Amino acid sequence: MTEQILNPASLIDWSVAARALPGQPVSGDMHLIKPFTDGILIAAVDGLGHGDEATMAAKAAIDTLTQYAEESVISLAHRCNAALTRTRGVVMTAAVLNRRDETVTWLGIGNVEGRLLRADAKAMPPSESVLLRGGVVGYQMPTLQASVLPLGRGDVLILATDGIRVGFTAGLTLSDPPKQIAARIVVRYFKGNDDALVLVVRYLGLHYD
Repeated sequence: MTEQILNPASLIDWSVAARALPGQPVSGDMHLIKPFTDGILIAAVDGLGHGDEATMAAKAAIDTLTQYAEESVISLAHRCNAALTRTRGVVMTAAVLNRRDETVTWLGIGNVEGRLLRADAKAMPPSESVLLRGGVVGYQMPTLQASVLPLGRGDVLILATDGIRVGFTAGLTLSDPPKQIAARIVVRYFKGNDDALVLVVRYLGLHYD
């Protein structure tokens, strides 16, 4: 029997907002939402610098992540490192949402921020941050460590590249649609001196027939 690829709309609601560096026609910041049999790969990738070379590096990373989406986040990082040796390199954060055990496993290399905001007002802590390891995918890989976190219905995962200022989660209304959250962050926190991307994913929880 052939296993069915997960329909992401049944498990998450998501949106992305992005801006290129002013004066640049292309952005080196890219995202990926890739469903597979048991979950969804979520990633934000930032090609070093800006312009065509940054875009080429980011695209190479996205292509690699897409091809091997069912592998672990650590394996994915190593595959990207091998694929990007002749590029400018990227920084990235990748997360795998597992539908069977309702967890997210994530890691970050470089400075793509990751936040998991809890929908439950009584949750402690109310938010989690991805552990970022210094380095560049393509030629300077750090020792990798992935973290596994439980997911609750309504939890919101946000990935933001370094064209977004710190503190971008302040004052957010988690019940707002992801499209509105992403757009608001870009409007309020865009630095203006680099490409920027914000990916917002809300976990909808398991649904049983």
